[in-house]
Amino acid sequence: MSPTIPLKNSQFNLDISGVAGFFGGDVAVTAMATVHIYQGRKWLGWYNSPGSYEIAKRYGQLGRSRFWDGLYPGINVDPAVLFELDGMPGPKYRGVQSGTIISKTGHLAHLFLQECKDTSRHHPILRVPQGRKTTPITVTVAELHHTPDIEEHPRLFRNATSPLASLPIMASIATCVACLVYHDWFCFSMILLGMISSGVSCFVIGTGVFTFTHPNHASGAPAGDGVLIAEDKIVVLKGAEGAVTPITRGRFSLKFTSEPEYHNIGGCSMLLTAQFLAQLLLVPQGEIFGQIMFLCSLAVSWGYNSYLSSLDRESFQRRILMEQVLRNPVKRKYEFGTRTAMAVFVLLVLSPADADSLRKILDDLLPNETKVWRIWKTEVIEKVSSSKHTADAPRDLRTSLFDYQADHNLSKNDLKLLHTLYDDARAAFDQYYDRSFDAIVKD
Repeated sequence: MSPTIPLKNSQFNLDISGVAGFFGGDVAVTAMATVHIYQGRKWLGWYNSPGSYEIAKRYGQLGRSRFWDGLYPGINVDPAVLFELDGMPGPKYRGVQSGTIISKTGHLAHLFLQECKDTSRHHPILRVPQGRKTTPITVTVAELHHTPDIEEHPRLFRNATSPLASLPIMASIATCVACLVYHDWFCFSMILLGMISSGVSCFVIGTGVFTFTHPNHASGAPAGDGVLIAEDKIVVLKGAEGAVTPITRGRFSLKFTSEPEYHNIGGCSMLLTAQFLAQLLLVPQGEIFGQIMFLCSLAVSWGYNSYLSSLDRESFQRRILMEQVLRNPVKRKYEFGTRTAMAVFVLLVLSPADADSLRKILDDLLPNETKVWRIWKTEVIEKVSSSKHTADAPRDLRTSLFDYQADHNLSKNDLKLLHTLYDDARAAFDQYYDRSFDAIVKD
């Protein structure tokens, strides 16, 4: 004799089947992105996850054939973009030796820029005491000493939170068994189907191999020294072309054996769609107790997915980039009181270089083109390019930087501005002289 099911005589019906297919879909897709960051995560998806229809629709757009495009219409996306391993635009890059100009770099340059922004959390900012102060701006100098292989497969992190996956798995098993005990076959089968479809999908997505690639540079290519230029962040890159290219043109991707059609992912989408339709039809046929069990399994799974989606996946990608791809490049961060002083300092760090290339970088950093600024820029480029004003030149042999006596046929106010810009440039030169750049980047 089977036990009496609780709430058997209740007239209340939850009718949650329709909501189950949509609720929590975005969270579930975001949580799935951790499959490619944590070791063994692909084996931990065996629980009744909500949002099956939303997940099926997003996965289905990975398929690249007429069949999958017909079932799941929309723009085909790359797996790396779907799981947020690619797609973020990076800053402008200009190479001083190679002449390379990339108006918009990619995801890895964005990650590197954010890492340089947070350098001050681990290393002190070297503030320049000389000169005036308007809007302080920082510049990071990065010495790239490692040239990665053309293709690498970064090591995934060990997941200290894996035991938490037992919560939704055990909740799904417990609710499934409860429905079995009370012979609620409809809800029992739907919870079991949800566990199977979620587990299979997690495993298939997890078969994608996390990969780093970057273009091979030409033999004999000049140094890759250059600058990443964002509105409020400037990063100077120094190193061989093969060491700089991973930042400016490298990318993270996922390699699947089924590419480019991704039939296995399309099959998962069909399984998730079938799950959604079955739940839509069969869960309302179950008892109120079974519906409550079904809802409980979804609630616990949604909580776990929400936790996974709250993890800072970008910080993990930055760790992979800095530690495994670039092998911890040396970074130093400087703060200047004005943008003009910062721009001159950048030119000094990039020198010696062709004067025209330095002028283009100066124009990118300071786009002002009035007569005063043109005079100042010309003199700055001349001084930066002169061997008399390098850090190696003996102090007693360094000539005076600027001629404050020349009027350049300027008005009184323009001449005053020119002298102010001279002072900013002198502050940058003084900082460059005093800090011994080569010693810093090699320590």
